[in-house]
Amino acid sequence: MEKETAEALKAFTQRYCDAWHEQRGSWPQSEELYGIPSPCTISSTDNYVIWQPQPFLPARNVNAIEQAMDIVIQTPIHTFYTTQFAGDMTARFGDLTLTLLQTWSEDDFVRVQENLIGHLVTQKRLKLSPTLFIATLDSELDVISLCNLSGEVIKETLGTRQRTVLAPNLAAFLDQSEPVV
Repeated sequence: MEKETAEALKAFTQRYCDAWHEQRGSWPQSEELYGIPSPCTISSTDNYVIWQPQPFLPARNVNAIEQAMDIVIQTPIHTFYTTQFAGDMTARFGDLTLTLLQTWSEDDFVRVQENLIGHLVTQKRLKLSPTLFIATLDSELDVISLCNLSGEVIKETLGTRQRTVLAPNLAAFLDQSEPVV
């Protein structure tokens, strides 16, 4: 599953970068990431950074989350957050428009792990089964997550049991997602 997830993430990222090249004649750009150091940065203007994905080196995993929560995290989450450094990417899955979250730098990787731990602590307190978010939606109450029990990708409403299965696994979700530039 690790290889499938990494290949699907790299393929989606390539489709995303190709869409940028086709529509805008450049690598992806981000105003939100402007001024934040990253191995992805190619150049900056006065308002935005131009980036391209880079391998996540040195190799890492999200074992800090496992240790903090005393649970085993599904392998696809390790792979999703440690395959590459990249900017967040907008995508469409069916009728949902979402922002696929990525790690921008080593510092951002630490922040993402802290946010995932916070998410899991809240779920544990509310007696909800564990999920790990991979994307945001326009609604601040809804996210796209990986169910840590089944490995399915779901749309969930935070703090509730309201969950809808979108794909049987993370690789299938990424394969079916289309870049939005």
